[in-house]
Amino acid sequence: MIEPILARRSIRTYTDEPIGEDQIRMLLDAAMAAPSGKNLRPWHFVVVTERATLTALADSAPYWKMLHEAPLAIIVCGVPAESKKYWDQDSFAATENILIAATMMGLGSVWLGCHPNDDRMDAVRGLTAVPKEVVPVAVLAIGHSNEHKEARTQYDEERVHNERW
Repeated sequence: MIEPILARRSIRTYTDEPIGEDQIRMLLDAAMAAPSGKNLRPWHFVVVTERATLTALADSAPYWKMLHEAPLAIIVCGVPAESKKYWDQDSFAATENILIAATMMGLGSVWLGCHPNDDRMDAVRGLTAVPKEVVPVAVLAIGHSNEHKEARTQYDEERVHNERW
């Protein structure tokens, strides 16, 4: 049962095979199944499949070059006004659900950091018209993997503290 989590790896090279609309819907369905404080669901998602926008996103941040190959980006956004305390945590939970769902669907993905980097958030807003009051928290590159990485655990007993530190 834990295998999809252990198999989730950051994939940075993709084939040119497109992602179908039904697959995109499944990824978003998984995202919106994430836990959310008071069930406020302060998230929105920008789905990007246009090559020109993917290329512009790839060129807008130093570690986003894999968007040159990826056929899909999902930008996870949070709305602080909708959940003042937990909008970011809720958005990150939705992000992780997408990554695990992608792995379960046989797709590769990688989480590209956006929030709290102002330059990256501004670039995303400029390229995708995300409103100023909405925070782009993560950009996810998704596609059919062009590389293989073995499932692995990173369990570290030294990081586990029972009852007290």
